[in-house]
Formats: sequence, structure tokens, C-alpha cells
Amino acid sequence: MSSSTTVDQPRITRRFTALAAGTPAPDFTLHTTPDQTVSLNEFRGQPVVLAFYPADWSPVCGDQMALYNEILPEFQNLNAELIGISVDGVWCHAAFARDRKLHFPLLADFEPKGAVARLYGVYRGGEGVSERALFVIDDEGQVHWSYVSPIGVNPGAAGILHALEELQSKKEAK
Repeated sequence: MSSSTTVDQPRITRRFTALAAGTPAPDFTLHTTPDQTVSLNEFRGQPVVLAFYPADWSPVCGDQMALYNEILPEFQNLNAELIGISVDGVWCHAAFARDRKLHFPLLADFEPKGAVARLYGVYRGGEGVSERALFVIDDEGQVHWSYVSPIGVNPGAAGILHALEELQSKKEAK
């Protein structure tokens, strides 16, 4: 009698389709505190940077959010609002923001978990977190620029600043 053992190898399939430039940005409303929400449509008329990140307390995420906090005045000079989004809950965000002295909202894509990340095509179902993804939304609610970084790599801010400067140039040319 012969027996054969089949070992199922895990399949890692990445089907991320981050929203591309020219796509309408899906509206959403998420909690920033237990009793306060933020909606994307509140920022219509100005550019918005959506910074999706996996988790508050991971080293790369901490460095990325600290960088954005440091250059927040540059975003503001370009009339842009910065919003961080992860699947962590509001209490986790509150502790993280306080610890890192962040001066921009962190939104909880917590329940249903990753719903907004899914809308933007950047949810990692196997791990239950979002990709490290950036979106610049123009003043009319269209995706102007998007970028998905390897999850372990801080994408920096050069791409965001370039996209915001492009938007400002287009607006000045009108």
C-alpha cells in the first residue's frame, strides 16, 4: 500500500489595484475619536493627502507619520490636508498621536475592518492591514496621484510634494 501526502503550499496572491489617477475618490466617513468623524467630502475644494499605513506602532509607520508631521507646514503651504488611515481603533490612534505629537487626523478604518482601504484597492486581507499607500486627491475629488510602497519601506514625501506642486501649477495656470 502506498500513501502519498499532499502538502498544500500557501498561495500568496497580491491583487492590489490601487485607484489610479483620474478615478473619482470614493467618499467615506471614519472615526477620528470615539464621538467625532471625518468625511472626505468635507475637504472638497482643496487637495487631500490620504496616507494609508499598516499599524500605528510599527517602526516604519512611526517614522513615516513623524516625517509627515515634520513637513506638515509644506503640505499646508500647498493648501493640502493630510489624513492618516489605518485599521487600528480610535484609542490606539489617540495614544499613538499623543506619543508622536502628531498634528493631523488619524482615522480608524476599524469596523468593518479595512472597508475604506478596500474601496481604494489597498487592503491586505491575509494580514488584516492596509498597504502602505498614498493618494493625492484633487480639489474636485479625483485621484490625482497614487503610490503603493513595499510594506516595509517608508515612501517618504517627495512623490506627495511633487503631486501637490503639480496641482498648484495647474490651478495657477487657469
